[in-house]
Amino acid sequence: MKVLIVCAHFDAKSFNASLLETAIDTLTAQGHEVRVSDLYAMDFDPVTRPTDFCSPENPDHIRYDTEQRHAVETGTLPEDVKAELEKLLWCDFLILQFPWYWFGLPAIMKGWVDKVFAMGAVYGGGQWYNRGALGGRRAMLAFSTGCFPSMCGPDGINGDMDIILWPIHNGILRFTGFDVLHPHVSYSVNYKSEDQRRQMIKDYAVRLRGLSEEAPIPFNDREDFTRDWRLKPGIPAKSVGQIKTALNASEAKKP
Repeated sequence: MKVLIVCAHFDAKSFNASLLETAIDTLTAQGHEVRVSDLYAMDFDPVTRPTDFCSPENPDHIRYDTEQRHAVETGTLPEDVKAELEKLLWCDFLILQFPWYWFGLPAIMKGWVDKVFAMGAVYGGGQWYNRGALGGRRAMLAFSTGCFPSMCGPDGINGDMDIILWPIHNGILRFTGFDVLHPHVSYSVNYKSEDQRRQMIKDYAVRLRGLSEEAPIPFNDREDFTRDWRLKPGIPAKSVGQIKTALNASEAKKP
């Protein structure tokens, strides 16, 4: 298996650095080919600018997505983006590894997605969701947080983690065709003892060894929706994105 790990942490002595080292060692020991994009070490520029396009199709009005498509078609993507896109298209399995910032990706990783998940290369032209250009690949989030697990449960103060991660799981990964595995969350890292953190690292290695056997998160396919992109009558909601539909259907069945 060809694995791309995209990591976003600035401290080489951090818990995330240990996660990254563990992932590389564990996956390599299993015979997988591993490539890494360490965004801070690379000094990756996450900011999207009109100057990202050396030969824009419409210089008077830059639309980032359509200019990406034009740059893909003409081979004029910036060299750093072109290199990262090549890694993305190379991999069978993508791991996005990061500390959880404000319920989402760190800015440098979000910028990597904005630039590298380029229209015309990973989506567009009808290639999205279960017909996405990255279909046949798998992806997983691996992140650390100071939150306790109880805070991110269905009745937790932060809300259910599956709902919190919906914009990433569905809006980025599934949208481009990935089969998405359940996230690997290292909870309340700051409040753990050194021994507990070492055990968390070991637990991550165990998880990584069994990745090929895991079932992905269920999503509804495009064919489950009407022409105006609503779930067809009688089609059950498979994921949290359509949770109101599922709840409303449940309420309607009550006497």
